[in-house]
Amino acid sequence: MVFLGFALGAWFSLRQARRAELDPNVVIDAVLWILVSSIIGARLTYVVFHPAEFAGRWLDVVNPIQSDGRIGIAGLVVLGGFVFAVPAVWLFARKRKLSPWFLMDVLAPGAALGIGLGRIGCFLNGCCFGHPTSLPWGVVFPTTCLAGSVYPHQSIHPTQLYEVLYSFAIAAFLVWQSRRSHFTGELIVQLLILYGFFRFLNETIRYYETSMVLFNIGCFRMTLSMMISVVMVIGGSVIWLKKARPSS
Repeated sequence: MVFLGFALGAWFSLRQARRAELDPNVVIDAVLWILVSSIIGARLTYVVFHPAEFAGRWLDVVNPIQSDGRIGIAGLVVLGGFVFAVPAVWLFARKRKLSPWFLMDVLAPGAALGIGLGRIGCFLNGCCFGHPTSLPWGVVFPTTCLAGSVYPHQSIHPTQLYEVLYSFAIAAFLVWQSRRSHFTGELIVQLLILYGFFRFLNETIRYYETSMVLFNIGCFRMTLSMMISVVMVIGGSVIWLKKARPSS
């Protein structure tokens, strides 16, 4: 599902590129940079916070055939991938002598779509799940997956599907906004703010191992993803205020 998300994001970015009169080949190359950098970032972030999981089998960090026979690389942190992908796109744009802000505006709606589709994979896998809930749309996962083993036979928040919904909504908003943007870079800044805001809210009801919790203040816990989300919202807001301010 992650790779299908990349494919959907790439396809949609190509559509946006044609509207923006940008060479589609540039977008294809940029997506390849994003694919490599984001997977490296997502995987490294997970490994750094789960070192005990790979003790004695470090090859599993990169090997798609795990030592226990499983196929695939389980354990990716989406925001870790995002943190790596942004500077990669910036460097790529500079190498191609393009405005990084312009290129990221073209890629922003597709990025939101790709994230949303990838989260469907998390739902099907039973990872990235929420805490117990009595709401009617709560989901009971089978005990054979991580969510069901942590909360057996309990109805829990489908935080994966929450992210699918708000990611697709953000993508739709960015497409609408692309026809009336006021400055170059507005779409990527709005993606930072909106995704960071909704991701922070979603994190408050999501289950996390203690290794991903940075600190606790009373009943409040700050996770790595929450911290990155806060930086996204604050950083995006500062950039927006700076770029939207009329030149004197």
